[in-house]
Amino acid sequence: MQKLRPVFFGGTASDVGKSVIAAGFCRIFKQDGYAPAPFKAQNMSLNSFATPDGFEIGRAQAVQADAAGIPSCTDMNPVLLKPNSYNSSQIVLHGKPWQNQSAYEYFEGNGHIFLFKEVTDAFNRLALKYNPVVMEGAGSIAEINLKRRDIVNMRMAMHAGAAVYLISDIERGGVFANIYGTLALLTPEERSLVKGVIINKFQGDLRLFDEGRKMLEDLIKIPVVGVLPMFSDIYIEQEDSVALSKKNHSNDIQKVNIAVVAVSRLSNFTDFDFLEKQPGVNVFFAQKPADIIQSDIIILPGSKNTIADLLEIKQSGLADAIIMAHRTGKTVVGICGGYQMMGLTIDDPLHVESDTEHIEGLGLLPVKTVMTAQKTTRQCTFYFKGSKVPCKGYEIHMGETSAQNDSPLASFKGGGRDGHYLNDKCWGTYIHGIFDNPEVIKNLLGPFQVYEPLIEDFAQFKDEQFNKLAAFLRKYIDLELIYQQIKAE
Repeated sequence: MQKLRPVFFGGTASDVGKSVIAAGFCRIFKQDGYAPAPFKAQNMSLNSFATPDGFEIGRAQAVQADAAGIPSCTDMNPVLLKPNSYNSSQIVLHGKPWQNQSAYEYFEGNGHIFLFKEVTDAFNRLALKYNPVVMEGAGSIAEINLKRRDIVNMRMAMHAGAAVYLISDIERGGVFANIYGTLALLTPEERSLVKGVIINKFQGDLRLFDEGRKMLEDLIKIPVVGVLPMFSDIYIEQEDSVALSKKNHSNDIQKVNIAVVAVSRLSNFTDFDFLEKQPGVNVFFAQKPADIIQSDIIILPGSKNTIADLLEIKQSGLADAIIMAHRTGKTVVGICGGYQMMGLTIDDPLHVESDTEHIEGLGLLPVKTVMTAQKTTRQCTFYFKGSKVPCKGYEIHMGETSAQNDSPLASFKGGGRDGHYLNDKCWGTYIHGIFDNPEVIKNLLGPFQVYEPLIEDFAQFKDEQFNKLAAFLRKYIDLELIYQQIKAE
């Protein structure tokens, strides 16, 4: 198979569609007989994933690895920034916590010199094994005030000798200025790498943009390799918290309403994606006590700062609404940080997440949590509530939770147990991805009338979506031109 240049998808801004398009190209290259792998040097996200060997990376690269048909690994995302407050983040390096730093420390310190070597080494290892490496930038590639500290955008593309494709979101407006301005801010050396432009999220008749496309190409002297229509019928897991704001925030009286408590530092919101796809189910994000009252099932999700989020839901009245919902017989479950919140107490003597050393929980489960410096990251096979059907999930958490009585929710294949089971309407777990398993969904929805059959195989469903995305991109992007541009000399 011919060697291809790395492909780099950069953006004029955040949330223009880089991650999804990169996933689509991972599937296209796989379909065409190549051996692609994804790469993003630095991610900032609370939506992470545990690799098969027990390390932590951004969810987007795990999704892209799925699209490429390969296991995920830390070289695909060597640096992950997980915000734990409005101005500081935990830095995860090669899958393990490295340091906590403020934004100022991270961008103004000398750590970027060390980190750039780490990310280039990771890329080099991938490039030796895979063909091509499908790279993704972060935010805009033309943030000139950050360029000297850049470890993820054009500096990384230049190291890789990648063919760069600039993506812009026309739905936002100003697409001509965004593209022209971005290119104008690049150095001649950087601009020489840009081989094409992709305009994303077009609404309406594409023919109406023919003139605009020609005008743009005449202006920038770079081909527009594709104009992608807006789509809503292809499901690809999202990573950015920006996507969370677009999620449903209202109940539906015709369906089983599942309220996910919208804590400020919500992590791994993709835990609920398979639930969202089930017919007869309405998953929405609860922001006020009235949302809890209108729901049938309440889920307390993961949190990057459990104590801070618990304090917030107490102050907002959400906590009282959750407790009342439990007392009136509604189903209340917790995942990871949400599981910790449901307990009696949370202690943080080492100030791992907060300056608050002790806080009372919601008191729904007879468990107590102590935050620890060691982070647990692993994939797992488990059996839910004594079932013999194996289920899959993963753990990413800091803290150990102990129960006052012996009533685990799940048992792990190979030994060990997880969570706490009070009854069918009240339980907690550390397992992310637990709702990706039909066995768990059937149990959760058992007391409710769902008239349409459930989607049974999430893995097959996701694979079909990758194929649909690849077909969509093939239709609207000039792949023949891109292949000509990326053939290694």
